[in-house]
Amino acid sequence: MDESEVRAPLPGAVVGVLVSEGELVSAGCTLLVLEVMKMEHPVTAEASGTVTSVLVAAGASVAAGDVLLTIAAGEVAAGEQAMDAVIDLDGAPRADLAEVFARRLFLADDSPARVERVSARHARGHRTVRENIAALFDDSSFEEWGGFAVAAQQARRDVRELIERTPADGMVAGIGRVGGRPVAVAGYDYLVLAGTQGTRNHMKKDRLFEIVERLSLPVVLFAEGGGGRPGDTDYAVIAGLDTMAFALFARLSGLVPTVGIANGYCFAGNAALLGCCDLVIATEDASIGMGGPAMIEGGGLGVFSPAEVGPISVQSPNGVVDVVAAGDVEAVEIAQRYLSYFAGPSPDWHCQDQRLLRHLVPERRTTIYDVHQVIETLLDTGSLLELRPEFGIGIITALGRIEGRPVGLIANNPAHLGGAIDSDAADKAARHVQLCDAYDLPVVSLCDTPGFMVGPDAEASAQVRHFSRMFVTAASATVPYVTVVLRKGYGLGAQAMAGGSFHACLLTISWPTGEFGGMGLEGAVRLAWRRELEQITDEEERQALYDKLVASLYERGRALSMATHFEIDDVIDPAETRRRIVHVLAAAPQAPDRRGHKKRPFVDTW
Repeated sequence: MDESEVRAPLPGAVVGVLVSEGELVSAGCTLLVLEVMKMEHPVTAEASGTVTSVLVAAGASVAAGDVLLTIAAGEVAAGEQAMDAVIDLDGAPRADLAEVFARRLFLADDSPARVERVSARHARGHRTVRENIAALFDDSSFEEWGGFAVAAQQARRDVRELIERTPADGMVAGIGRVGGRPVAVAGYDYLVLAGTQGTRNHMKKDRLFEIVERLSLPVVLFAEGGGGRPGDTDYAVIAGLDTMAFALFARLSGLVPTVGIANGYCFAGNAALLGCCDLVIATEDASIGMGGPAMIEGGGLGVFSPAEVGPISVQSPNGVVDVVAAGDVEAVEIAQRYLSYFAGPSPDWHCQDQRLLRHLVPERRTTIYDVHQVIETLLDTGSLLELRPEFGIGIITALGRIEGRPVGLIANNPAHLGGAIDSDAADKAARHVQLCDAYDLPVVSLCDTPGFMVGPDAEASAQVRHFSRMFVTAASATVPYVTVVLRKGYGLGAQAMAGGSFHACLLTISWPTGEFGGMGLEGAVRLAWRRELEQITDEEERQALYDKLVASLYERGRALSMATHFEIDDVIDPAETRRRIVHVLAAAPQAPDRRGHKKRPFVDTW
């Protein structure tokens, strides 16, 4: 009978002998266990047979190569095989895994500890942050990071209570996919300590934002909450001003698209992060402020309810909020739309009959029209997303698509100040060009302006500085820039709309309704022919000369006259506008892959 020796594969202590003399064993089964450096190493049978001798006992120390037992080779009948336990893949989980599963239950909205608060939130018409995140991401694509963290308050509260009442330390963070593209999310959970910024949720943000920077992922921030949390105890700091979250998040500006959503109350540190975002979406019932009611009262500045501090009636007209949503459902949908503009062209697109454009600007040069109709007709149907519609209303800023290709759009609004550019409109346009340039979106400018706003009140708004932002921003941009003059193209305002000059952009074209001049025609006549007009005492005769001079300048500055002197590239049929834009954009070089690299240092928050 052939007999084989089973030797120790490494030195250690015998902690268990699992077989005895005369026992049948099969190849691969465990014979005994050695402990080496606090780790247990099973020793298994290399062949089937019968154990003929066991030479060690539990507690013995052995050297590498020592004989532990001997086995007489032989076949083992199926019914006689001695084998390790068979794994039941469908059985109850092991204790360690069961503990993990049990802890995860506390993260769910249907956890017994959260049900009452979730119901109250639903009664107010709000979804929970987890519901919003589930709606944001493609089905089942979200993977949470740091869900087992709890508030750093073990010095004052029972651990079990913290697990139940402060899941994820009030910050849901992780990565999923939106439209098939990886996107990161950081969402404050208002059901956990009013969405305040705790020690560990700051740590989670630090970790997430570092990963976002390394992977160049867009970020969506659900910013609802009350700012810093004074109640954490389990950390050795004084003020916590060394937290890195704000610096790390701000560093993402210009690197990846960032979207902030404010629903309900958003104050202090939460609002500071929100303000760093490229796009700020807020619901109609949101209140946003750098200082909440407690800070205001603590500063001796009065007692206010949260709804009185930064309501949407203030924060939308003043430009803090880019888009107002009816509720968090619409807010999430807007975030998805916004991110789609940075994910490349869309193969499916439709547009209105472009011949409609021929009729949207009236022939009579003093008749007002709605430039929104021009924009919606020009862009792919349903692709328009207007930003900051209640702020700087003299210029419209928007994102959209033309034949599926994402573009940024700026347009003068002739229904406000005749299309004149004031300080707010200039800031709004300059910031939008920065945004487009940072993420390589071509800019389409629809020009209809008599120039910049004039008068003492306009200059009191620091217009000299604000207006010039349009020039320096456009001069630093490298994305394709196309200007279409719808009607008025006068003075510095028209040059600013064209990126600094009608020859600074890739293409400057005009509709037949275009009219041009170094300044407004009426002002030019009054300035240049002041003496002649003053010498005429008869009012009717003076008005007749004035009208004649204006008509003469208008004829000289008509679109066809401008094209004759090659100050613009072409006068076109308005129905050709899309085709001309697409033609020049197709000729422009494709934007390089900028993952991990910034084109601009940051996108101005204002």
